Amino acid sequence: MSIYLILENQVHDVEAYDRYKATVKPMVEAAGGEYLTRDGKIDVLVGDWHPSRVVIFKWPSRETLDTFLASEEYQPWKELRESVTTTKTLVIVEGLDQEP
Repeated sequence: MSIYLILENQVHDVEAYDRYKATVKPMVEAAGGEYLTRDGKIDVLVGDWHPSRVVIFKWPSRETLDTFLASEEYQPWKELRESVTTTKTLVIVEGLDQEP
């Protein structure tokens, strides 16, 4: 079952984060992930949530995501991301199973 990873973060070092984005995007894609949104305009229609930045990924499964996040290749980039951003919200939502 596909899953969607949704996160809101604040970037504190734009230059370092731009390096992260440029390097990690092909890694995510090679691992089976897909960026659905990143750095796009946000319009809050209802509610008190006012994020400055939202990223949404689609992954084929939770296992695929977990494998990527634990991969040796990603670890230094994860550390960089954590050092230059503050993650305010991080959720995983299961997708709908496709009908054959």
